[in-house]
Amino acid sequence: MNRPVLLVIAHGSRDPRHAATVHALVRRAASLRPGVRVETAFLDFNVPSVGAVLERLASEGVRDVVALPLLLTRAFHAKADIPAVLREAPPSLRMRQAPVLGPSPLLIAALERRLYEAGLTPADKRSTGVVLASAGSSDPEAIAVIAEMARELRHTGWCAVRPAFASASLPRTEDAVRALREEGARRVAVAPYVIAPGRLPDRIAEGAAGADVLADVLGPSPELARLLLARYEEARAEARGRAAA
Repeated sequence: MNRPVLLVIAHGSRDPRHAATVHALVRRAASLRPGVRVETAFLDFNVPSVGAVLERLASEGVRDVVALPLLLTRAFHAKADIPAVLREAPPSLRMRQAPVLGPSPLLIAALERRLYEAGLTPADKRSTGVVLASAGSSDPEAIAVIAEMARELRHTGWCAVRPAFASASLPRTEDAVRALREEGARRVAVAPYVIAPGRLPDRIAEGAAGADVLADVLGPSPELARLLLARYEEARAEARGRAAA
């Protein structure tokens, strides 16, 4: 049986680093599962669009597609934008929307990888406070997931972890850095909880000016590539379960 095509849907950005990072991540995921066809599309700013890719797949005779939102939380884009564009798919395509990426232990592992690459070691955990800095959202569900991720990261041994946001929510990165200093953290690190560079990640970096360490965005980390495939398999398993019911 042919496996469904995995269509990774990214938001898109005017910043060229965003699309380059998305493509690098998708290439890494595809290299881990050679038997799965992987395509990339963007909601805005970049090409190809979701609609253009779906039309092409249908014209090639593809029947099954798993659409994976390249999103860390289930906020507006996952709840409204992506379902809306998928409803416009050619009728010959059987569409399944996979869950968003977060929360996941693989994301915790990716965050720690980036912190270690920035110069920290496991021995630094007890003396280091971490700011988990996300893009931000006005969606309560998304905010709750960020808080959950901060708690899970704290449970790995860091002396404290505080969530922060680049937009829509408070506190800002610089406020969380200051709070950790006031609480007595010997060292403060900022871990961007974002996938690719862009305007909001740049704002996180600006807010990290008072920190000792600024980690890189998650980008094409091995853990994130594995998570894309895990969500793809979850969507396939759910579809098989519905078919068997």
